[in-house]
Amino acid sequence: MTHTNTAAPGTPSAAAEPLTLRRVHLGAGGPLSDVRIESGLVNAVFPAGESPRDDGQSLDLDGRTLLPGLWDSHVHMVQWAGLRRRLDVSGARSAREAADAVGRQAAALPAGEPMIGHGFRDGLWPDAPHKDLLDALVPDRPALLISMDLHSAWLNSAGLALVGRGDHPTGLLREDECIQAMAELPTASVELTDQWVREACVAAAARGITGIVDFEYADNIADWTRRMNGASVPLRVAASIWSPQLDAAISRGLRTGQILDTPGGLLEVGPFKLLTDGSLNTRTALCHEAYPGAVPGEPGSHGLEQLPPQELVSLLRRASSHGIEPAIHAIGDRANEMTLDAFEAVRCHGRIEHGQLLAPKDIPRFAELGVTVSVQPTHAVDDRDVADRHWAGRTHRAYAFADLLAAGAVLALGSDAPVAPLDPWLTMASAVTRTGDERPPWHPEQRIPVADALVGSSRGRRLIRVGDRADLVVTDADPLTADTRTLREMPVHATLLAGSWTHGPSS
Repeated sequence: MTHTNTAAPGTPSAAAEPLTLRRVHLGAGGPLSDVRIESGLVNAVFPAGESPRDDGQSLDLDGRTLLPGLWDSHVHMVQWAGLRRRLDVSGARSAREAADAVGRQAAALPAGEPMIGHGFRDGLWPDAPHKDLLDALVPDRPALLISMDLHSAWLNSAGLALVGRGDHPTGLLREDECIQAMAELPTASVELTDQWVREACVAAAARGITGIVDFEYADNIADWTRRMNGASVPLRVAASIWSPQLDAAISRGLRTGQILDTPGGLLEVGPFKLLTDGSLNTRTALCHEAYPGAVPGEPGSHGLEQLPPQELVSLLRRASSHGIEPAIHAIGDRANEMTLDAFEAVRCHGRIEHGQLLAPKDIPRFAELGVTVSVQPTHAVDDRDVADRHWAGRTHRAYAFADLLAAGAVLALGSDAPVAPLDPWLTMASAVTRTGDERPPWHPEQRIPVADALVGSSRGRRLIRVGDRADLVVTDADPLTADTRTLREMPVHATLLAGSWTHGPSS
């Protein structure tokens, strides 16, 4: 019989009886098969048409492709959920153009409501963001824009007063100053925020996502425990730990990968997040060479060191000795070298988040030290012009995905949402094509095969095997043979989490 899903969209449906997926290609380019799912696991695999008939549920997938469920390895979930409701100024080509967009949007808002936007990239602008530009257009309410890379914020005078920085000279806040200001902004209620997050999770499941690593700057374990106990969530979540929560996590005996007591066992302890530098767009990524126009040796000329090497080593040693693996933000080549040195000193496993600019001598060290490199391929597409200007002469070793794979490194692919959309197919297409428009690929030698992009988006799963958790995605096209547009916009027929539908086939 044909399976019918009566659960609400995005809610894992009950898997009370076995389910057989008939006539489905087992993996990209795989054989036509029948796959039996029972108790949340892949129970058996047969050649198509040879599975025994039984009283369980059955779905004929008509030659579609069955893949391991997809993961986004780097998400800021609350920010992504909120961004979906904010003004997008990513297309602005100058500070004046962005300010004009803010003024038009603010005029349509209820009196006194803050004006919040996102996505500005000032690295290529001919003019500088300044509070006076916003004040002239939005004098009567707080207005702020968050940069695409999340490392800077641009506020008007009312916005600066709201976050206790009324005497700031320019209104452009960067790095720690930006993070602190964002934490002081009025926020939506917990109930509304959780609703937005769940809606974002449902949308992610519709793109084949079965899990995320959440790096929201928050008490993620507490927040996700509340969400999962309060309503059904259609994803697995690895909840990261930040420095303010480290001592509590250690005292509770939490360890990375540990499954926590929530419905369905969908919540696990994630890694310990630290920052060593800033970002490319803000010119705060820590590099060996000075930025164009900067005076070598002057403060900030090479970027920003967020954490001294000795302190980084100490924190890695403390967390890893208690079973909590570190995930270290490093973008510039000097930051990546320093972070790899720390991993070598401590001799622990973990991750480097971003790894955008690497010295050639450091590329083999990821595999040698057992350090995963968590990359966001859409950044390579979006940042190419900024990189060509501010990393001129070095871009052949920026976003070096192919070189890392060739050296034996393990890649984990993600979006860094809201910096890029939470869409694994856009992520994979960016890794495979190295372009997002009509221009030729940017450094095509760093493109990676579709098969490797799939593995990097599936927590390392290359195959679907008997005994695996039935976290699966059904696509209407085979990624290995899809053209670029189809790969980027991949039609997802259905998603299963532990054998239960979170998207399709009838929802």
